[in-house]
Formats: sequence, C-alpha cells, structure tokens
Amino acid sequence: MTTQTTLVTGFLGSGKTTTLLHLLSQKPSGEKWAILVNEFGEIGVDGALLADSGATLKEIPGGCLCCVNGLPLQIGLNTLLTRNRPDRLLIEPTGLGHPAQILALLASDTYQNWLTLRATLCLLDARQLSQPRYRDNDNFRDQLTAADIIIANKQETYTDADRETLAAWRRASANDRDLFTVSRGQVPVTLLDRARTILRAPAPGAGHAHQHAAPRSGLAALRLPGNHGWRRALNQGEGYYACGWIFDSETQFDTLGLLEWTRLAPVERIKGVLRVSEGTLRINRQGNDLYTETLPQPPRDSRIELIHPQAADWNRFQSTLLKLRLS
Repeated sequence: MTTQTTLVTGFLGSGKTTTLLHLLSQKPSGEKWAILVNEFGEIGVDGALLADSGATLKEIPGGCLCCVNGLPLQIGLNTLLTRNRPDRLLIEPTGLGHPAQILALLASDTYQNWLTLRATLCLLDARQLSQPRYRDNDNFRDQLTAADIIIANKQETYTDADRETLAAWRRASANDRDLFTVSRGQVPVTLLDRARTILRAPAPGAGHAHQHAAPRSGLAALRLPGNHGWRRALNQGEGYYACGWIFDSETQFDTLGLLEWTRLAPVERIKGVLRVSEGTLRINRQGNDLYTETLPQPPRDSRIELIHPQAADWNRFQSTLLKLRLS
C-alpha cells in the first residue's frame, strides 16, 4: 500500500496549521498519519503546535520546502516514507513558498511506488483578495493556481464585500474547481481522498530569494546558550522578515502582559506557544485577527515568532518580551 499524500498550502495567516489540527482530530484510530511541516522562520512554532497531535512529525524550520535542490524535502520525505511508513501524509509548506516544485517531486517516478498524491488543498483568507499586496504577490497567486481545491477559511470574519470579491474571483479564476467556505479550518476529512484535477502544476511566477540558515530538524534543534535560557533566530526572504525566540522549560510569562504585547505589536504575523501560570498559552495573530487558547498542560518550552513585510526593531520587541518573564 502507498501512503496517501496531501499538500496543504496557503499564504501567511490563512489557517493551515489550524486546519491540520482539525483534520488530525478526525483521524481514524487504526491509521498511522505523519506530517511534514516547513516554516518560514527558524523557531518551529507550528511544529510545537502539532507535536502532540497523534501523528508522526517531521519539521524543517527556517527553510523552504519548494527549494527541493537543497535536499531537506527529500530527506524528510524519505525518512517518513521508509522509516515510519504512514497510511497518510500531510505536507504543510511555508506560506511564502511555491508548490509547483514540491508537486513535481511528489508526482515523479521516484515516489510512484511509495505514495499516492491526492488533491492539493489551498487555504484562502478571502479578505486578502481585495488587498493588492496579497493579490499581486506571485506566491499568493501561484498557490491558488496550483490547487485542486480552494478552502475559503475564516468565513466568520468576511463582510458582504469580501463575499462578493470571493464570488467574483471564483467566476474569473476557479475554473470549475471546488471551493469550500469554512470557519477555523473545519475542513471535512473526506477531502483528503479527493483525486487530483490539476495534473501538472504551473511554473513559479517568480524566482526565490531566500536568506536563511541551514535547516535544522526536530523540536530540540535550537540549543540555548549558557545560562540565559533563551535564544533568538532571524530569517528573511520573499519580501518578508522573521524574528523568533525560544525559551527553556523553566521560563514562565505573565499572561495578561503577553496578550497585550501580542495585540499591540506593529507587525503582520505573530504565533507562539508559551508557558504561563495557567499552563500553555497558544497565540495566533494575523493582522488584527487574534486567536488565543489556554491549555492546562505546560509546553516543553516556549516559542514565539514575528513576521513582517519590512525589517522591524527586533531589539525593542525583545526588550519588552524579556520583561514579561516571571521566572
């Protein structure tokens, strides 16, 4: 039996990780699932979110899965297929990546006896269709073009104008592809068995321009120096900049102060998994949309990452964040 494989794409903040968590909650008890996840930043927040999801996790932070010549994709993929042999594999590339090269690799003769490539899902926040900085972004457009199924996520936030824009885009660009409108990534698991309709992905609309460190694997890859108990990592490429911090398991944060810091930070994207007195605080902010969740079990460590289309004063953010530590 081959591994049923689905690529889940979508631009920054479209809800890919939330969707994966929802799909994993529908996993049949007798099946083995695996996740291959890539993030734009170096810290690996998505990996922390997915770590206890009941699936085998392979994480490639700080790189781009679509840069297949760099080998991290093949290495991670080969490890999962040969060592873990999952029944189903979900692949989440960075929101700033192009899926064409990944799809070409997955559909190649090399993996013909190992996996069956199913329909590609692309998460879309329809509000971004009316904003030129998203709509005119090559990766944003190319992800939608390469998808077999479009998932218009976060429908609870749409205005009538957003729905009209989505309908107009569908008439002009969907080309008879299925489009589902959902809230909070609540995608039915049956979509994972849909067959591909686009058998050849389009070529990328723009060349990649990355500046990042060599990919690391695993949630413990960032070693904390000395007795500081924390470390910072930077990354940039595709017109975006990222800064993330990882703190040791002993570090605890002030919940209210952390929420206020997250709400007011003048950046486009923030996501984090942090230890607070209540246990674990999960933070997910895209623009003005802020979603939080508190869980009673504390995390193995604390991680938070900021992404923005311009370089920011990371030292200022860091200074305030460090003052929010309680221990």
